[in-house]
Amino acid sequence: MQIQYFLFHKNKVVAHTGVSMPQPYSHLEKKQLCRSLEAAPTCEIAMTQTTFAVELDVDSELPRGYELLSLRSLFSLVGEHHFREWGKAAHLLHWWRRHRFCGSCGAPTADHPLEQALICDDCGVTYYPDIAPCIIVLVHRPQEILLARSPRFRTNMYSTLAGFIEAGETAEEALHREVHEEVGVRVEDIRYFKSQPWPFPGQLMLGFFARHLSGDIDIDQVEISDAGWYSFDRLPEIPDAGTIAGQLIRQHILACTG
Repeated sequence: MQIQYFLFHKNKVVAHTGVSMPQPYSHLEKKQLCRSLEAAPTCEIAMTQTTFAVELDVDSELPRGYELLSLRSLFSLVGEHHFREWGKAAHLLHWWRRHRFCGSCGAPTADHPLEQALICDDCGVTYYPDIAPCIIVLVHRPQEILLARSPRFRTNMYSTLAGFIEAGETAEEALHREVHEEVGVRVEDIRYFKSQPWPFPGQLMLGFFARHLSGDIDIDQVEISDAGWYSFDRLPEIPDAGTIAGQLIRQHILACTG
C-alpha cells in the first residue's frame, strides 16, 4: 500500500513550485523535506490507514522548490476527490490546533488509542473532529433565481444564500430563518438537493431549493451587501461548478430549460 501525506505549513498547502496539479507526498518525499527543514512535523494525523495529514514546523522556512498555496486555490487545480482529501486534512489539522489542551481541565490532550479523536488523560474527556452543519439554498421563482453577494467575497461573484444551523433548529427551520434575515423574503416548497463537506474550516453544507413565497428583497447590510433576481440568460459571475452553490444554480437552470 502506498502511503500518502497531505502537507501543510502555516495553514497552507505545501506544493512543488510551478506544478499544475499539487499531489500528496510519498513517505520518502516527506522525510527528505523534513530533513531539509531540520525539524520534525508538528502534527501527523491518520486520516485512513494509508493517508495522513501533516503540519510542518511553523518556525521553519520551506527550501527552494516549494511554495505555499491556499486551500481554496486547489479547487480549480485538482479533481474533486483530491480536493476532498486535502480538505479533510486541513479540517483535521485545524481541529487538532484547537484541542491540544482540554477545555474542561486545561491538561494536554493525546491521540485516542482506538478512534479518530483526542482524549484528556487527566479527566477523560474525548474530543472528536468538529463539524458545523450549514444550510445553503437557491431561492427561485419562474425563470429567475435569487443571488446575493457577501462583503467577504474577494471577486464580484454572486452566490446562493447560506448560514449555520443553530442549536435546537432543524435544517428547514434554519433555512427559513436565514433567508428572511438575509434578504427579507419568505419561501415554500423546500426540496433537498445534496450535501458537501466544506473545509473552511469544517462545515457540512446541506443544499436545498426553495420557491419564493412572498416579500421583496431587503438585505441585512451585514451578511449581504447586494442581492437581486436574475434571469437565466443574465447571470452575474457565479461559483465554480464543483461547489454545491454552483451545482444548485446549474441544476435548477437545467431542470427549467431542459
